[in-house]
Amino acid sequence: MKQFVVDIGNTRIKTALFDGQGLVDEAYFEDFDTFFGFSQQLAFDHALISSVTYTEDDLKAQLDFPFLYLSKTTLLPIKNLYETPETLGVDRKAAAVGARCIIEKGHLLAIDMGSCITYDFLDEEDRYYGGAISPGLKMRFRAMHQQTARLPLLELSLGQKPELIGNSTEKGMKSGVYFGILHEIQGCIVAYQAKYPGLRVIICGGDSKIFESLTKDHIFVIPNLVLYGLNRILTHNVNFQ
Repeated sequence: MKQFVVDIGNTRIKTALFDGQGLVDEAYFEDFDTFFGFSQQLAFDHALISSVTYTEDDLKAQLDFPFLYLSKTTLLPIKNLYETPETLGVDRKAAAVGARCIIEKGHLLAIDMGSCITYDFLDEEDRYYGGAISPGLKMRFRAMHQQTARLPLLELSLGQKPELIGNSTEKGMKSGVYFGILHEIQGCIVAYQAKYPGLRVIICGGDSKIFESLTKDHIFVIPNLVLYGLNRILTHNVNFQ
């Protein structure tokens, strides 16, 4: 049984084709028209779409294949204990479920490094509690540029690790953003591990490769984690039909 999952984020559209629980192919798109043309070439049995930019009605008006739209009412293979489930981002739910696809038992922390950095905790009994949200890498650079008179708009490329001591304004900004995020993540992991011994951590998202130095025995970097979560959610709902 082939399943097509789509994650429409703030900046990119990410897709994956699964055969059962096995990943067959994945693709990324910068615009909707290119994604639509690609989708018409595929053959699949079921589809699921998660979107932070399009409503279900918007997508139904533009796409010519049936799909399940990930919403607050979609059945999940985990128990959602979030106090305000109507405000919980669909990508956060998918990241938590995706983490369970990779690590089948124990306490889990999924860290998704996208526009924002989200921390999502799942306990050993598959109960989801929430976590934390903080500004992402690009958002931090943009905030410094937009809220000051002279600081430039910068970015950090893959493989570019700043020096700890920046001897220029640009190098200082890059150091502040990179090491600020690095130590934030490390500090959060230490705090969670103190409360939940044996905690395993999975880091995902577009900026996760920049921080692959975090990889250790209990920490894994899996950029496409959300796609695995979407596939598991789709399978869960297909089985309940």
